[in-house]
Amino acid sequence: MTRTVRGALLQCAYAGDKQTTIDRHIDYVEQAAKQGAQIMCLQELFYGPYFCQVQDVKHYSWAERVPDGPTTSLMQELAEKHNMVLIAPVYEEEQTGVHYNTAVVIDADGTFLGKYRKTHLPQVKGFWEKFYFRPGNLGYPVFDTTVGKVGVYICYDRHFPEGARMLGLHGAEIVFIPSATSRGLSQHLWKIEQTSHAIANGYFVGTINRVGVEKEFGPNDYYGQSYFCDPRGQFVGEVASDRDEELIVRDLNLDIIQEVRNTWQFYRDRRPDLYGDIGAA
Repeated sequence: MTRTVRGALLQCAYAGDKQTTIDRHIDYVEQAAKQGAQIMCLQELFYGPYFCQVQDVKHYSWAERVPDGPTTSLMQELAEKHNMVLIAPVYEEEQTGVHYNTAVVIDADGTFLGKYRKTHLPQVKGFWEKFYFRPGNLGYPVFDTTVGKVGVYICYDRHFPEGARMLGLHGAEIVFIPSATSRGLSQHLWKIEQTSHAIANGYFVGTINRVGVEKEFGPNDYYGQSYFCDPRGQFVGEVASDRDEELIVRDLNLDIIQEVRNTWQFYRDRRPDLYGDIGAA
């Protein structure tokens, strides 16, 4: 029997305030549920703007506790209501003054399974993340969900193959990579790096980028183009629009994972005994 999972990704524009943005996402979650989605990922810092374009302490107010904050609780309710695994990226406050760029993972019965904290943080014009976040300190967890083993990597992380490999070594079958990235800079890498992670590690990747220009916060023009790809690096269905909000729902045949790994023996042929310089450098 084929093991198929119906996955959903949402690329969305900031609606101007937190509650309206959350309400918009709730509507899309319900749309995904009506299409039979079993697992869905939202975009980086989904309930607000990408405020890291500027450095201003007022934006610390976007942070919430995890899992005790209101947004995590809401996502648990939605997951249980729709029998859907949800990955919800939020701005986490661990304690006063200590914040992380975090993705919450919730199982289909509403159970909080855990969280991933973004490991690699950019600090360049338009992406002042070290002003807002500490680097993640939870490693590369893989979550055993109702639909399979799920890992998360966030935005700038995608430029670092080491964490992508760790997720594969930890057993990930689907890795979600929510992002907020703008035209120019690394746009030409968007369809290269993440398909390469899928190929090198033999898993599915579902990656999201928001859309629109958040003029209050800076000139960044987010280019969307969210997609799923399989362990061969092939797109599953069409890549999403580079301008418009879009919900994409795709069927992922997880049996392909074993088929690809049996053919491309990248795990068998690794030489970790010779990679010690990576950690020492």
